Amino acid sequence: MSTGVERLFDELGHFKRFQACLYIAAVFQATSCGIHYLASVFLVETPNFLCDPPGNVTDVQYGNYSASSLEDIWPLYKTGKGPVVVRTVNGEQWELSPCCRALRHDPVDFHYEFDGNRSVVACTHYVFDHSQVKQSIVTDWDLVCDKEWLAKLSQPTFMLGVLIGALVFGDVADRVGRRPILMTTSLCQFVFGIIVAFTGNYYFFVAMRFLLAMVSSGYLVVVFVYVTEFTGNKVRTWTSMHVHAAFAVGIMVVALVGYMVRVWWLYQIILTLSTCPFLLYCWKFPETPFYLIAKGRHQEAQQLLDTIAQFNGLEPKLKVSDLIENSGKPLMKDGQIYERESEQPEKKLSILDMFGSWKMAGRSATCWSIWFIGSLGYYVFSLGSVNLGGNQYVNLFLAGAVELPSYVIGCFAMDRVGRRKTCAPALLLSGVACMLIIAVPQDIEFLAIILSMTGKFAIAIAFGLVYLYTCELYPTVIRSLAVGTGSMMCRVGSVVAPFCVYLADVWVYLPQLIVGILAFIIGVLTLFLPETLGEPLTSTLEEAEALGTKLSKKKTREDGVKMKLTDSKA
Repeated sequence: MSTGVERLFDELGHFKRFQACLYIAAVFQATSCGIHYLASVFLVETPNFLCDPPGNVTDVQYGNYSASSLEDIWPLYKTGKGPVVVRTVNGEQWELSPCCRALRHDPVDFHYEFDGNRSVVACTHYVFDHSQVKQSIVTDWDLVCDKEWLAKLSQPTFMLGVLIGALVFGDVADRVGRRPILMTTSLCQFVFGIIVAFTGNYYFFVAMRFLLAMVSSGYLVVVFVYVTEFTGNKVRTWTSMHVHAAFAVGIMVVALVGYMVRVWWLYQIILTLSTCPFLLYCWKFPETPFYLIAKGRHQEAQQLLDTIAQFNGLEPKLKVSDLIENSGKPLMKDGQIYERESEQPEKKLSILDMFGSWKMAGRSATCWSIWFIGSLGYYVFSLGSVNLGGNQYVNLFLAGAVELPSYVIGCFAMDRVGRRKTCAPALLLSGVACMLIIAVPQDIEFLAIILSMTGKFAIAIAFGLVYLYTCELYPTVIRSLAVGTGSMMCRVGSVVAPFCVYLADVWVYLPQLIVGILAFIIGVLTLFLPETLGEPLTSTLEEAEALGTKLSKKKTREDGVKMKLTDSKA
């Protein structure tokens, strides 16, 4: 039998009708986080482009092909395969390249090859291939050549907003409650999402996307806490893991909308509207019982308990007083992921205590590495899927779809074979799949896509379980600190990921190769972490350091004997 506030799940159900309805409603909005995180894939898409010719074009040549307009050449044009030669109505001949144009002097005839003198002229405007991309912020604001860095900076800036939003809203949610933050961030997601579509310049666009990133990250962080505090420990692994699945659905929505809508501002509006139904019912969300009791709002907590009981078809007989210890303070079970300790430790611990011994230092470094590579790999595979060749919309859709089975398999594996034996093989598989890309010939795109999706599938498993694994590897006195610092490394990985994706300009598979090498190394290091499946949560640094040793196993057996004796006396 659970103790403290956790007891309510034994009395009212771990995941009955009330919790199921609330969970589905809350997780539905998490899809909007996946949508906004990945929307930039098509917002900043750069189609083929050339310098704008000075005057009306009458003839065009590209290699052995001739045409009367540039639009006829776009299906054949490939960047880096030579310039496009045009003749204007006044007889001038120009060689057009993406970032410069050259005027031919005294041409005898109109041929593609020319051995005479040329004068290079700077580009003032650009002409874009609109066959695939009707409008993006790149085509609207000419973010190419010397302004290309502005387009590439938009996603790292968004991820910086994600980092700040997680810090700000996670702390505020502990002060004012989960419900106000869920409502505020959801409303702001809608407002900022619509404003982004009507920004008139690049800098306003980036500013609004930064704010959108903050509120999206805030919602995602708080919704994990919210669903965890409404579901019992029997289903908590599944409910927390499948918030990630809602995020993956958001990625799939981006791919579908991106395929159907090729105008960036209309695409942004549709993506924002896709989750606005949440605004119609989020105001009905209750505050969590854990938060209400922790803040001493016992009357509201009692009303909530009665509501849950009635909705679940039970008699409302559970009292708040039954969930409170004799001290009058609420007690969350030590197994609760988001916990508030009833007693403060005598000594205030710091991040240095995570590195207090060689064993704990190695454990902390490995955990941080898993958080980092999980985030880096997740976003490199997602953002970089459009660079793999083939149909970019199908690639992005697959990058989201492969996550869904990964969370199901991850949940089964971590509860049956263990945390370490799930995390380490997942990282190793991701590493091997990515490094095999080196051997794939450039003309066999489908094989590279399969290997990349295998890497995404595996990294999603590791990324999904690292939160729970970190909680179990550290004692109560520094557990929140361990998760908080790990989350920071996760955000660092998400900020670095866009820059890693841009290395595809050097070699198309270089981002996947980098992730593969890091994932393989970290996967090997993960094999040296202790297994926590079946182990009780530790309370002191000494107990945590003993995890995986004979001493820890002996203590587990002793705890089991004590529990049996207690049950027999009862």
